[in-house]
Amino acid sequence: MYRRIVALLCLSLTFSNVTALAVQKAGLTVPDSAAASRDAVKDIFVKSYDAYKQCAWGHDDLTPESKSFYDGRNGWGSSIVDALGTMHIMGLNDFLDEAIEYIGQVDFSESKTSSHVSVFETTIRYLGGLLSVYELRGNRDDSLLQKAQEIADKLAFAWVGDNDLPFGWIDFSNNKPDVATSNIAEAGTLIMEWATLSKLTGNNTYQELAEKAFRHIATLGSPLPGLAARSINPSTGNFVGGYVAWGGGSDSYFEYLLKYPVLVGLDDPLYIDTWTTAVDSSIKYLLRRSTVGDYLYTSEFDATSLEGKQYRYISSHLTCFHAGNWLYGGTLLGNETIVDMALGLMEGCWNSYAGTVTGIGPESFAYIASDGNYTGATRPSEDQLTFYEEHGYYITSSYYILRPEVLESNFYAWRITGDTKYLDRATSAVNSFKEFLPGAVAFDGIYDVNNATSAKVDDMESFWFAEVLKYLYLTFDDPENINIDDYIFNTEAHPLKASAPLARYGSGMLVPNKPFKSESGPPAAVSPTSYHHWNSQEEHLVVQEY
Repeated sequence: MYRRIVALLCLSLTFSNVTALAVQKAGLTVPDSAAASRDAVKDIFVKSYDAYKQCAWGHDDLTPESKSFYDGRNGWGSSIVDALGTMHIMGLNDFLDEAIEYIGQVDFSESKTSSHVSVFETTIRYLGGLLSVYELRGNRDDSLLQKAQEIADKLAFAWVGDNDLPFGWIDFSNNKPDVATSNIAEAGTLIMEWATLSKLTGNNTYQELAEKAFRHIATLGSPLPGLAARSINPSTGNFVGGYVAWGGGSDSYFEYLLKYPVLVGLDDPLYIDTWTTAVDSSIKYLLRRSTVGDYLYTSEFDATSLEGKQYRYISSHLTCFHAGNWLYGGTLLGNETIVDMALGLMEGCWNSYAGTVTGIGPESFAYIASDGNYTGATRPSEDQLTFYEEHGYYITSSYYILRPEVLESNFYAWRITGDTKYLDRATSAVNSFKEFLPGAVAFDGIYDVNNATSAKVDDMESFWFAEVLKYLYLTFDDPENINIDDYIFNTEAHPLKASAPLARYGSGMLVPNKPFKSESGPPAAVSPTSYHHWNSQEEHLVVQEY
């Protein structure tokens, strides 16, 4: 029955009203009680950053248990750059002035570690952080813009010859990229930052490089209409395999299909229409409801798998950005079908928090739908099935590494609907963080969200500053502080100034799908570390953000 209802709902997407609407709820205010939660978030930031300054200043991550540091982002101080915008928003000007002075002394043309440089990670964290605070502070800190150019001029070597797509990694010592398969998140999540750099410098080359990659992916035939395959070969421009998901390796490409036209005021309908088509296909083919609790989740799809194993009934913390993304897009386009589905996804994602002992969601989880429960891995254990019968999902990876996506979507749900239950949920998350995440210093990830005494990860990733604490603070703060009609967040939560809104976005039509072509070969890892791994030399958890 549910699948028939969804099929009927999908018809409305084709005839969507594409007259652009304001996204943030008009006249939205926060209750007086929100101030305490806002101040608690600021206090968490200050404690975290003070500990970082004491134990890890100038390095990428604080390791809270060992009271030391880890350089997983080339040693340029990713926590400093990722924290800039949050400092500005919170009014922490002493921290901010000190950080800007430090950044002016960093040589971004050379990696401080032996690691090669990720084009994607360096773009979303370093470029995004520098450009965002440059705009937030009124375009007055020329050193920030100069450093952003310094970075982009090196990253541009990722485009080789006539390739539309950049390779994912570069050796900054010789400007040679690593020739390897990439994914659409790495190749297709550059356009907002590089377009902003072009706007601010007057050099259109940055935007042109990023847009040819973005357009290339959007115009390829895909396994399902609008839903590009995850892996792609920059050398040939072809997809590798046919795996489709809204999670890691794909997510921020879909995110930017919606956000980029709004950021730059682009009237070309390609990207909005492709995004709408992707959502339409997701509603038709990927949405499922759990047999317990009737929670709404997305599934994943592999066009190259044998019949009966094409769908995987799995989701993840990373995937949960989709609720906020769909809610923003559905509201912008005035499409109630998308809005309703987005709110359903929000409930499913919040359920991943509500079901655990700590009140914090796991890295990944699975569920059982009426048409299957295949995950691509082992069958659920008896303990997992018992958990499922109570909560409507079961945990497949139990760690929490300070990811933002559920709270990001919760932020959008509050700003767009004004329903105070989203404030209550954000407060619940803050309380859980205060209870379960304090480390020897600062705050730390945990290995098991369903264990109140879980061991700590010993890594405070920079997106703790950039995303988690920013989204929480803005949830409780005056909604006119970074109004989501005036700013577009990059995938690392760095707000960039939006162009004047257009009267309409997209054509209102779905994009006809071209024949899907794919080459064989090993697919790209979701990251070179496949989400995370133990580095045997460093004995440290390495993660990739998308």
